[in-house]
Amino acid sequence: MFKKVVISILICSTLAFSGCSGNKETSKVDVKRTELTMAISSEPDGGFDPTTGWGRYGSPLFQSTILKRDSDMKIVNDLATEYTVSSDGLVWTVKIRKDIKFSDGKPLTAPDIVFTYETTAKSSSVVDLSVMEKVEAIDNYTVRFTLKNPQSTFVNILANTGIVPKHAYGKDYSQKPVGSGPFKFVQWDKGQQLIVEANPEYYGDKPFFKKITFLYLSEEAAFAAAQSGTLDIAAIVPSYASNKVSGMHLLAVDSVDNRGIMFPYVKPGKKTKDGYPIGNEVTSDIFIRKAINTVVDRKALVDGILNGYGSPAYTVCDKMPWWNPETVIEDADSEEAKKILSNGGWKDSDNDGILDKGNIKAEFKLIYPSGDQTRQSLSIAVADKVKDIGIKINVEGKSWDDIKTQMYSNAIVFGWGSHDPIEMYNLYNSKYMGVDYFNSGHYSNSTVDGYLNKAIESTDETQAIEYWKKAQWDGKAGFTAKGDAPWAWLVNLHHLYLVRDNLNIGKQKIHPHGHGWPLTDNIEDWGWKE
Repeated sequence: MFKKVVISILICSTLAFSGCSGNKETSKVDVKRTELTMAISSEPDGGFDPTTGWGRYGSPLFQSTILKRDSDMKIVNDLATEYTVSSDGLVWTVKIRKDIKFSDGKPLTAPDIVFTYETTAKSSSVVDLSVMEKVEAIDNYTVRFTLKNPQSTFVNILANTGIVPKHAYGKDYSQKPVGSGPFKFVQWDKGQQLIVEANPEYYGDKPFFKKITFLYLSEEAAFAAAQSGTLDIAAIVPSYASNKVSGMHLLAVDSVDNRGIMFPYVKPGKKTKDGYPIGNEVTSDIFIRKAINTVVDRKALVDGILNGYGSPAYTVCDKMPWWNPETVIEDADSEEAKKILSNGGWKDSDNDGILDKGNIKAEFKLIYPSGDQTRQSLSIAVADKVKDIGIKINVEGKSWDDIKTQMYSNAIVFGWGSHDPIEMYNLYNSKYMGVDYFNSGHYSNSTVDGYLNKAIESTDETQAIEYWKKAQWDGKAGFTAKGDAPWAWLVNLHHLYLVRDNLNIGKQKIHPHGHGWPLTDNIEDWGWKE
């Protein structure tokens, strides 16, 4: 109740501050207004420290990065003026701009970059810098990274890691960040709002908007606030997308924010070092995995569960530069799925509607995170669909604590999607069997491992991309549905926003999995349409 009251006060305060009426008319938008109010994502639990992961899924907002990806997903300079990689791929040398200042007016130089990467390496966070041997400042504007072994994906670390100031970094940095990005931190009222202002020291194109207030609202409250005219942008769920809001339009952004089913790949019998069972008698059968991939109607899932706001998914990286389009399969084919199962020796011996093979029934558990309605609906829809081909799936919602212990032996509905192909390496390389949430199904294929290793060790990005694609499917083998099918990828979500009419937020690149603020990645381009 207290939170609802606080939010109501915030909304009313924002209305008063911005001079908004309860129902703004498009024609009354003040194109000189330089303040925005948005509710676009959940609050970051760990605060705004890039050395522990902030900014990994989109814009760090407060900090700059050495490199970045443009709207076409190409790597371009940010702080860097140039970078070179030695012929053996071990030494990366970066030259940076000489006109950069943090928002407190102090210059950003090479020692700040060294400090950032050394701090990140020591943080044991989600940012994996284990490949880095050392980082050195050659002079104030030149940094040299030495790697333990070549890693083509290191370029993505340079593009995703915001630089923190050595002189202003302390234990409360994540709560009051200082950076050199387009906006500076002003105020964070946890659970309620974050206020930022344009950084006057920013070296790039100056943002038109001088102040932005981010409200942390539930899905229902964000939609209500948009209806009231309080918000300029509101992230919404598909169930609200068909509702018209006066003075706003719906923006659906393509994403690689996917949902899919991970199948335990090996037969049962072993346990993890913590004693949790590994393997599943049914999903370890390739004919079961291929039949499910074949019978699932991905377009129907998009239309029926996402209200059309999404696209069928075939890999963890659809539409990214390293995606292999040959992985797209013909699905929604019950007859073909039945043939696959028959060829695999599955038949209904006792006429109970469930196939069997020896003494094994084609029946298994599918777990989704409880409270996630989209994953619940996907699970139920898949379970209903596979009944037609004689497979019984028992759907259960579990907490993440329970999933951590059961994901080695049960099928799980997971969500992934990154701007870094190393995610593909982590999910499918046998090196990561049983490591965190990565290859929890214990998938292993020496041919796939070979391609993944060549991709990550490549010193040429174009060559690396070819190996990433071959790992998915090389015509004979791969980790997608045409190959071993250790996953059944289902859908890619559209990220949906209600956006104030006349507000131009530029060209959005494909959004990653929804833990960050990718919408603001091009915030320097935002402005009002005249």
